[in-house]
Amino acid sequence: MADPTYTPPEVWTHDAENGGKFANINRPTAGAREEKDLPVGEHPYQLYSLATPNGVKANIIFEELIEAGHDLDYDAWIVNIGEGEQFTSGFVDLNPNSKIPTLLDRSGDTPIRVFESGAILMHMAEKFGAFLGKAENHAEMLSWLFWQVGSAPFIGGGFGHFYAYAPENYEYPINRYAMETKRLFDVADKRLAETQFLAGEDYTIADMATYPWLAPFIYGGIYENSRTFLSIHEYTNVERWVHEISARPAVKRARMVNKTWGDENTQVPNRHSAADFEGKDI
Repeated sequence: MADPTYTPPEVWTHDAENGGKFANINRPTAGAREEKDLPVGEHPYQLYSLATPNGVKANIIFEELIEAGHDLDYDAWIVNIGEGEQFTSGFVDLNPNSKIPTLLDRSGDTPIRVFESGAILMHMAEKFGAFLGKAENHAEMLSWLFWQVGSAPFIGGGFGHFYAYAPENYEYPINRYAMETKRLFDVADKRLAETQFLAGEDYTIADMATYPWLAPFIYGGIYENSRTFLSIHEYTNVERWVHEISARPAVKRARMVNKTWGDENTQVPNRHSAADFEGKDI
């Protein structure tokens, strides 16, 4: 339970000792903390990321475009957010919000920075005219894409933080965000009872955005015992959809990119070519 005697001060101040698991990097200010350039590879697309749910989104669109036969390749560089590498000057130049993933698109005459995972998905899908679904379903696809983008903070910064990362267990926020996470699963489950994919019968960037957030709950690989705590087994339509997307070769590769934990056969910390997946557990 939270301390019932706590009264917020008139003016809030940052207390680094009260921040939980990520207290060493979380601050109420933006901007670079260290002068350091980002590494740059040979390909037109430079992705700076980590295999968190938001990071995997960007990996999926690149691997799916390659799998579909589009002429492109990319370098994916790991950014250790636990060590604060997202606050280096090179990273902040590309993303003033200091969050992964971030993309530098050098395919044209002038380099373009793209930050926020949903923006990266849209940028690449529109550039190659792929995974946008049928024209008549475009608004539906955008609705589900932005549904996911708006929902992620409730799951990650809300439920995930208070259930798994906060320095103490507090009943009210855990209950609040557990309820919201289950509601979001129910929204997806009811939709996927009607259609094969979120936007209809076509696999789109809306699915690519949502899959990395819902799949770990289905497999039990996120936020400690959350699969049991939230009764995730109830969402059978989400489970069907997760297994279907997980079987896609591009998604199998995407889940390995910028990953440094688990079985070494499932890790490709820095990705520079298709050869990096040779010998991996795909």
